[in-house]
Amino acid sequence: MEGKRRSVEASGGSVDEAVEKALEELGVDKDQVETEVLAEGSRGLLGLGREKAKVRVTLLEPGEPREELEEFEEPAPARADVAEVALEVLRNLLHHMGVQAEVVVREPAGDESLPIVLDVEGDNLGILIGRQGETLRDLQYISRLIVSRKLQRWVNVVVDVGGYKRRRERILTELAERMAKRVMDEGRAVTLEPMPAHERRIVHMALRDYESVRTESTGEGGRRKVVILPKEES
Repeated sequence: MEGKRRSVEASGGSVDEAVEKALEELGVDKDQVETEVLAEGSRGLLGLGREKAKVRVTLLEPGEPREELEEFEEPAPARADVAEVALEVLRNLLHHMGVQAEVVVREPAGDESLPIVLDVEGDNLGILIGRQGETLRDLQYISRLIVSRKLQRWVNVVVDVGGYKRRRERILTELAERMAKRVMDEGRAVTLEPMPAHERRIVHMALRDYESVRTESTGEGGRRKVVILPKEES
């Protein structure tokens, strides 16, 4: 008899945020789960009527293939067609924002199951990133929502600006490794600064294979942070 697969439901201000919270709780990466969008959420008007996004993330067994969690009468559009729609949507958004920039599709490294990544390149694009990447997350959320509605199915589109996400991931990984070494040397916990869910997950993932330390998240809301602790010997 097959064991029941572990699932986690999570809510957030956007689908991305909800998924990141679920992945953080499971301690896995996106390629190890199936994700079902239960509610896309709504930002409301002037802060009124806002509804949170909700997802169910299910851990795949080793070697288990992914399955579509929703059935559609029409076949899924080709990746190239999705990329074309996503490019048009993001370029139009930037045009209406008065931002001059080039948008290109980052080609997957031999794996077409990866999300479509749109790279925004240009000068003085900090306005598109914002504090701790908040504006960039909003831009990605809006882009993904419009593309999904145009195609009548949920589409995983990632937006990056000037390589910000890749740089940030490298910085957080290096920070996690330095702090892990301090924990191992001093034998006491280290608490990092508050981070959004997707950045906390980067820290968790960076240290998940360390034998001498473990990580956990603590705090509430915008004050939630990662603590790196010595792993107790069994």
